[in-house]
Amino acid sequence: MADTIFMIHGMWGGPGYWANFRGFLEPLGYRCVATTLPYHDMPPDGVPDPRLGRTSVRDYADALEREIDAFDAPPILLGHSMGGLLAQMLAARGRARAAVLLAPASPAGILALTPSVLRSFLPVMLKWGCWRKPMRQPFATAVYSMLHRLPPAEQRATYDRFVHESGRTACEIGLWPFDPHHATRVDASAVTCPLLVIAGSEDRITPARIVRQVARKYGALATFRMFEDHAHWLVAEPGWQAIAQSVADWLQLLPASIERVHSPDRPAPC
Repeated sequence: MADTIFMIHGMWGGPGYWANFRGFLEPLGYRCVATTLPYHDMPPDGVPDPRLGRTSVRDYADALEREIDAFDAPPILLGHSMGGLLAQMLAARGRARAAVLLAPASPAGILALTPSVLRSFLPVMLKWGCWRKPMRQPFATAVYSMLHRLPPAEQRATYDRFVHESGRTACEIGLWPFDPHHATRVDASAVTCPLLVIAGSEDRITPARIVRQVARKYGALATFRMFEDHAHWLVAEPGWQAIAQSVADWLQLLPASIERVHSPDRPAPC
């Protein structure tokens, strides 16, 4: 049976932005399943479900866990941005054979509020009640924070597919020191599967040095790779094929990776 790759999109996204990676990986024999986070299944210009604004990142993780539990075996997780954080949370729950994290959001314990990150979120976070309302970046902010390596025409086309996101989740991720529920905490000792962690050197919303800290959190289990001349939109920026090929190459070595990190003192890979 082909390995299943479970694709988890990030903020404001949907399953459609995995089109390039699906087209690359499926011919290699992988079964790709691109999920849709709760309340994201809506037209980009539609009115968001009011429950979205109060949805926690844990609610997202719980919904994804239920999807994964319907599979015959734990899949390979492929998460981008917030989806990368969700992949870490699911791996800690034993729901991953392996995980690939593209420009992942960082879990609690890693301070990620750099000037560029603050600029990326201030237009939405400064609105009163943002922590309980659906929110969406203005176009100019999305270009600055995530889409600046795309050609201008693709910037607009990509943004026009964005939907609203949970204000609560954004606060839980960005302002984790003030979250009494510790929603984004990930127990690194519970993660026992190999991880590939990829950063773009010009990323402004998940800067490469923060992504490197995410990789360090998991020690020998994690392989870190940084791509020059890339930013946050690793799934579609010019040259995305090299990133997809890097993922494919790592997946081909996956059995050897599992053998290398496993030992009698460490639990079996998740």
